[in-house]
Amino acid sequence: MNVIWRTLLHLLRARRMSRVGVFDVVTSKFRVLPTDLDINLHMNNGRYLSIADIARFEMLQRTGLWKMLMSRGWYPVVQSSTITHRLSLEPWQKFTIESRIMGFDEKSVYLEHRFVVGGELAARLVLRGRFLKRSGGSVPLAEISEAVGVDVSQHSLPEWVGRWADDVTLPSRRERTPSVWED
Repeated sequence: MNVIWRTLLHLLRARRMSRVGVFDVVTSKFRVLPTDLDINLHMNNGRYLSIADIARFEMLQRTGLWKMLMSRGWYPVVQSSTITHRLSLEPWQKFTIESRIMGFDEKSVYLEHRFVVGGELAARLVLRGRFLKRSGGSVPLAEISEAVGVDVSQHSLPEWVGRWADDVTLPSRRERTPSVWED
């Protein structure tokens, strides 16, 4: 099934589900489809990221953030992500993704997605994202706090997440950044 159809299915289903708080864990149900497989006949490593996108949209819908973002002309983008795999996901296997907002810094929101099979952690994805304005620029933390009705600066990040974010950050797109390999 193409990812766009899967996304629409989850968004429609999320509309009928109960609302949850912005910082609650949101669980999304999935099954490994034949179109998710790689040559080793387990879920392709790139598909984890695509399916996490679907879970994230479902989370935004269920928390009410999607409607709020759209009404203000804001949209989310991923800046960086790291995934660690522990167990393979096999054809037709059911799994869930548990998603939650970890916290914020002055520019970004941090999320965690856990791929879970039978209560066991199969993979974990940590990502850093931002909210951008369709009119241009990024959405400041104060505007996010006001729109959400929660002081998001009070949700501090684990120390390791801040170190990770610093370690994986690339220069601004305004800076010339040639691809030079180090020895």
